[in-house]
Amino acid sequence: MTRFGYFLSCEEHGPRELVRQARLAEQAGFEALWISDHYHPWLEEQGQASFVWTVIGALAEATSLPIGTAVTCPLVRTHPAVIAQAAATTAALTGGRFFLGVGTGELLNEHIVDSRWPPAATRRAMLEEAIGLMRRLFTGRLVTHRGEHYTVDTARLYTLPDEPPPIYVSGFGNKAATLAGRIGDGFICMMPDADLVSVFREAGGAGKPVQGGLKACWGADEAAALRTAHRLWASDYIPGEANQLLPLPRQFEQLKGLVTEEMVAERVPCGPDPQVHARALREYVDAGYDDVFVQQIGPEQDGFFDFYAREVLPLARGGA
Repeated sequence: MTRFGYFLSCEEHGPRELVRQARLAEQAGFEALWISDHYHPWLEEQGQASFVWTVIGALAEATSLPIGTAVTCPLVRTHPAVIAQAAATTAALTGGRFFLGVGTGELLNEHIVDSRWPPAATRRAMLEEAIGLMRRLFTGRLVTHRGEHYTVDTARLYTLPDEPPPIYVSGFGNKAATLAGRIGDGFICMMPDADLVSVFREAGGAGKPVQGGLKACWGADEAAALRTAHRLWASDYIPGEANQLLPLPRQFEQLKGLVTEEMVAERVPCGPDPQVHARALREYVDAGYDDVFVQQIGPEQDGFFDFYAREVLPLARGGA
């Protein structure tokens, strides 16, 4: 049966609010948590960008839910040996409730330490090397590595969980889905794409979990909810490769005019109709996803959790 989780947005909310939302999510019947890992928000108006590992430490004590990053980039901004230590410590702290979602990242977050931005094929190769290195470190053995992209000199992780955290690989196209099937413990995709799920499974992902995520905007007035979704997350729907290539929130703001409210409405369930929200969740279920995470856009968090607990999650689980 599909598991429904809540997606905590570090771009929109400060750390104490994220912890509060996690508690509300568990009370509402959500079964797992995703949390974004950003150095910058997408838009200035989103206004936040907490250090994810500090927040996860607080979440570990605030809830009993499984927690995963969606997603961390272990390529440029943070060396994979450091991500391995963070992930191992987090998995130990949570008693095995942590899963590490990784991807090839965006210049928005990664350029802060190195303005060079490799092409996608190089970033996929870097990700494969990074994952292999992290898995070696998860063994607790002394690791020296001289690779094409990374060097590690006699590193050993001393704080380890009973089992290494699973590594889920994010992807938005066939090449990334194939890589995820070959080297990942699971696949993450932000679209309800049955074809990509098939690519992942055929590339070695058979029997491995597939996770998907979407945004929603509950509100008593559908038009107002749509305006909120457009104001805060139009950046998600800028066409082309801008999301991977632009370095600053103000540049996303400059392109925001390319995205209409109608474009957002096609992707984001908005307003007070539980059937609309449940259908959006079911699209992922029908496409073969094992876990579906939803993020409420904007400040109406309490109303959202009440709405989903009473009306949406029962519909989604019942298949209506």
